[in-house]
Amino acid sequence: MTLLANHPERNVLRVQLRQNIVLKELRESEMAALEPYLSVVDCQKGDLLLNQGVHEMEQYFILDGILKRVVTNQEAKEMILRFAAERDIETSYAAWRLKTPTPYSIVCVSKARVAKLPMPQWVAFLESHSQLKQSFEYEVMHLMSEIMGHTITLHLLDAPGRVHRFVRKHGEMFERLPKKQLAAYLNLSPETLSRLKNQGKI
Repeated sequence: MTLLANHPERNVLRVQLRQNIVLKELRESEMAALEPYLSVVDCQKGDLLLNQGVHEMEQYFILDGILKRVVTNQEAKEMILRFAAERDIETSYAAWRLKTPTPYSIVCVSKARVAKLPMPQWVAFLESHSQLKQSFEYEVMHLMSEIMGHTITLHLLDAPGRVHRFVRKHGEMFERLPKKQLAAYLNLSPETLSRLKNQGKI
């Protein structure tokens, strides 16, 4: 983990951060005010960024790679709630606001690089930047709505329908995701997903 300001690739990283869905509207002065709080972390496939059930939380801006949000029950059965890639965010902001433990884990699907800062510092920054707070909270609500839509889809659509919906909404990620992970997200077996693809139904 390296502070952004000290990172040897900091100029490239600053460009990537400027493309983030939440940070892209910030002025140069606002970005400069945020930068001292940001650390850059290089992660390997399978690394855990956030553990379900904890109270210490962070805000993540994805620079490279793919992350997943996963909830696990007491029998260790996993459900993938969403995937996120470059220019996107991961967060447990709602849990922080509600003063509840994190309801899910955040795990690296691939090799990844993220910029992060502790949630208390991110919340303090939001409180002094009302326009950013508004757009960030909108994005958090959008993500929650997407997850709800996906969960409903698992019950209402057949296998081809679930796959088609994913391709329509997240086509750029279809070829990048390991098929085992994508199949788990769509509540299919890897064999079913492969068969649908081979039959040209995707």
